[in-house]
Amino acid sequence: MDRKKFIKATGLGLGMSLLAPQIINSKLPTSKILEDDIDPKIIKNDEGKVLNVIGDIQTHKILGSETGNQIMEWVDDVEPGAGIPPHIHTKEDEIFRIIKGTVEIMVDGKTNILSAGDVAFAPKNIPHSWKVVGTEKAKMITSAFPAGIELMFNEIAELPAGPPDLQKVGEICGRYGISFV
Repeated sequence: MDRKKFIKATGLGLGMSLLAPQIINSKLPTSKILEDDIDPKIIKNDEGKVLNVIGDIQTHKILGSETGNQIMEWVDDVEPGAGIPPHIHTKEDEIFRIIKGTVEIMVDGKTNILSAGDVAFAPKNIPHSWKVVGTEKAKMITSAFPAGIELMFNEIAELPAGPPDLQKVGEICGRYGISFV
């Protein structure tokens, strides 16, 4: 049977001819969250909430509360030698985009030296770490999805100044599904 005869015989042709104009002219459905709770946002380079998260100077640009908890994004602006030791996230994936400087990133036991323009992806449940290497300050845009990690960063940034209480930091991280390895 050829295609035209099949369509006529099954009634598919009639159904499509009746529905096609409605499908083509209708607005694709969007979720209530996207229509009601998420607004466009422009964030300039010098805007955002700045936090010192144990030497990782972060400027929070896009928060979960602004994205339906889909994504959180921040800029790390850190000195040589600063970094985060190996750890595992159980809730979010992360993307690291190097803007300036040199960053040593380890993901799943593989270490690479990244520079401006390089990107690393660290899926949840995979150990990863990073450290600024060389003599130049590094700037890195980091995204976490889904969002929520910003709540942990806020708690850590509120700890008293001085050498960090690593037990307390570990407790806070643990509440957000992050453990050091």
